[in-house]
Amino acid sequence: MKNFFKKVPVNTFLKADSRLTRHLNARDLVALGIGAVIGTGIFILPGHEAAQHAGPAVAISFLLAAIVSGMVGMAYAEFSSAMPVAGSAYSFGSVIYGEIVGWIIGWGLLLEYFLAVSAEATGFASYFNNNILAPIGIHLPKALEAGPMEGGVINLSAVLIVLIVALILYQGANLSKRVENIAVIIKVAIIILFIAIGLFYIKAENYVPFYPKKFQTPPLGMGGGISTAAATVFFAFIGFDALAANSAETKDPAKNVVKGIMGTVIIAVLLYVSFSLVLTGMVNYRQLNVDDPAAYALKVVGLTAWNKLITVGALVGIFTAMITMLLGGSRLLYALGRDGLLPDSMGSVHAKKMIPDHAVIVSTVVAAIFAGLVPLMELASLINAGTLIAFALISFGIIPLRHRKDIVNNGFKMPLYPVLPVISGLLSVYFIWMLPKMTKIMVGIWLIAGIVVYVTYGVKHSKLQK
Repeated sequence: MKNFFKKVPVNTFLKADSRLTRHLNARDLVALGIGAVIGTGIFILPGHEAAQHAGPAVAISFLLAAIVSGMVGMAYAEFSSAMPVAGSAYSFGSVIYGEIVGWIIGWGLLLEYFLAVSAEATGFASYFNNNILAPIGIHLPKALEAGPMEGGVINLSAVLIVLIVALILYQGANLSKRVENIAVIIKVAIIILFIAIGLFYIKAENYVPFYPKKFQTPPLGMGGGISTAAATVFFAFIGFDALAANSAETKDPAKNVVKGIMGTVIIAVLLYVSFSLVLTGMVNYRQLNVDDPAAYALKVVGLTAWNKLITVGALVGIFTAMITMLLGGSRLLYALGRDGLLPDSMGSVHAKKMIPDHAVIVSTVVAAIFAGLVPLMELASLINAGTLIAFALISFGIIPLRHRKDIVNNGFKMPLYPVLPVISGLLSVYFIWMLPKMTKIMVGIWLIAGIVVYVTYGVKHSKLQK
């Protein structure tokens, strides 16, 4: 008789992950986090969400998402300190709740990671096609500019950038780390420059009304467009999950993971809120429902030369976000293969490069398919549900973690226990409720499919069950 809720001993993960090299420090983790967080989330989402849900109050939506993400980030940091293993929320859930719950978290996060890479890729393609190729007279055929849902065949630029990122990752962690660290400095500098220049082109009338009345009809009398936008822009803050996923490759994770996560959230909220306020001050929110809002805003105020600079920043930013998310997704896929819940080949580690090579290849193929065929906003809305489910379970999981006598944590612990873990868990559940209805239906179907995979394959091949 199989026990679906059998808990994985944490030493099982620690022993299996000893094959991976610990080479990341706190600065590397902040670079990885900013690499993931400052990508499509800042260069594209503020425009869409301002136009569709919140107006200039989209800045408040980012602030709300960041506050909740910061609280949940502390829960992730405590888990990473207690259990510095690959797989992040999947591994944590398997130890605390049991294998089937860990699997459901992992299955949901697989969707998150794969679609996040794909969404970043379609954002990259939009900036590249519209602001690099078009101005020099190169126009891709419609069939190669978009997937079938937008009247084309395949988004060629999006597929190619996924393959380039995968090639860098396949060369090993040191190369991807060097690329990430340099690129993060470039894109943060360009974002700060956009904010500094944009301040001189803000028109006060663009902030009136700050929170348009048409967005203030909330479901169940709560939240309205601000909450709906906040639920959507959680996509921007999933980078710290990727940091936790790299705990097995981090030096002194008890100290460095919390520094990486909290450093990422603090820097991100400052940049996101400032960027959103400047963007909606430069251009009326009604005009911002475009895939390249920052470049568009600079065009509107006549700063064509600066438009090219922000395009470079967007491309670099999105590129580094893809590196982090593909890295995190491949490590999660590795963890599922390591434990026998997916084919063993997913858990293999390249003898020379010391990376989960098969997991990187499969992650790349899946992400490239989605990037080529599915539009950006369809991808973004689906990503958040898997993220928020993991956020809720990890937050609540702090309580049973503290009661585990077999898990010793001499590092970081979430403050204000047990109040803060419960609050962050409940807020995550609230934002799941605020997601669009179709998103919840699609993710429900994905999770049901995951349970079928677990019952028909995973539980039979699970190393824990054996």
